Amino acid sequence: MLNVTENAANHLRELLRDRSDAEGKGLRVQIAKGGCSGLQYEMSLDSNKSDDAIIARNGVEFFVDPESAEYLRGSTLDYNDGLTGAGFTITNPNAARTCGCGSSFEPARHD
Repeated sequence: MLNVTENAANHLRELLRDRSDAEGKGLRVQIAKGGCSGLQYEMSLDSNKSDDAIIARNGVEFFVDPESAEYLRGSTLDYNDGLTGAGFTITNPNAARTCGCGSSFEPARHD
């Protein structure tokens, strides 16, 4: 399903460490319509829902709903902190085309 790097898990743990409402929270990774390429990645701190896939890594959890799981299969979630910006990034083998900012994509067609 979704591969999560150690770097991404460590950063999520840091985000949750100082929050008073962190109990039961994780990072929701989902796909929504929008962006310049048709679909976009959305991430938020959230609690899991009954039909979520839960990816546990280094003591934190990542949640993916069933519809988003289809677009994220085989993808890697990482966290980068570089000169051009910091944030979670997704490398998605299911993307036929991505936008310049990397936050939206056009899915590959499966005929």
